[in-house]
Order: sequence, then C-alpha cells, then structure tokens
Amino acid sequence: MQDQQQTFVKMGLDAWHNTVKRTDKVLDSISDEQMMQETAPGRNRGIYLLGHLAAVNDGMLKILGLSDRQHAELDEVFLQSPDKSGKEMPDVRTLRRYWAESNKVLNEHFSKMEAADWFGRHTSVSEEDFAKEPHRNKLNVVIGRAVHLSEHYGQLVFLANKNG
Repeated sequence: MQDQQQTFVKMGLDAWHNTVKRTDKVLDSISDEQMMQETAPGRNRGIYLLGHLAAVNDGMLKILGLSDRQHAELDEVFLQSPDKSGKEMPDVRTLRRYWAESNKVLNEHFSKMEAADWFGRHTSVSEEDFAKEPHRNKLNVVIGRAVHLSEHYGQLVFLANKNG
C-alpha cells in the first residue's frame, strides 16, 4: 500500500513541479512592461495573473496545514476582485518575488512530507465530510492547483508570444 501511495504522490508532485517549471520559464520570457498588457483584448493583464498565482500558492500553505500565509493581503486584489478593479497592487518585480518565494516555501514543505501525509484531510474540509469523501485530501489540492496553474500558463504563453 505504501508503494502505491508513493507512486501516486510522485505522479501528483511531478505534475505540480513540471507545471511550475514551465510557468517560471514563460514568466522569465515576459518583460515587466509586457506584464502590464492584457493577454487578449478585454482579458486579464499579465500582472494580475502573476498576482493571482502568487496568492493561490500562498493560500496553499494554510489549506495544506503547512504554515501561516505569508501574503494574505494579496487576496483582496487578486482573488476577490477582477483585474482593473482600481485596487492598488504590488509592482511586477514584487509579485515575481512573491511567486518565487511561495514556490520555494511550498517545495521545502513538500520535500518533508511522507507519502501518507498527502492522503490526509486538508483544512478546507471538515472531518465529517472527509470521512465520507477521502479523495478530498492534500494531494488532490496540489493536483487541482497544477491544473489551475496550467490554465493560466496558457494565458501567459499567449502574452509572451503576443509581442514576440
């Protein structure tokens, strides 16, 4: 059973790490000036997507029960409001740093977790609901976040190729 758990954890974390790596690569190819542009007419700007991704990653710390959040202040601008809401946001350089820091902290925590830990309850599901739905576990959160990141990765690729 433990070998099977380790295999599933490796699959999920490989998907996560590969998606982060691809996203890092595309973010590195987009200038700070380009980040101020919309991915397409009437769509989100790169800066908003970057802030959104940094906020989601930061939130994973709490959901996975790993640590307190480092930048909960990002939620109001990047999770609770649309782009161009008029709310003040950090600059691109700061958001790039938050993104990198969040990935570093997550990776540090992930590397210390045992396979069985990944199949435990995350903090957004009650004990009662988890007993009925054990698939609502920490590994499922990371898999879901990898899918979410992949969606925004596609938007960032479009932005990178827009002027290239």
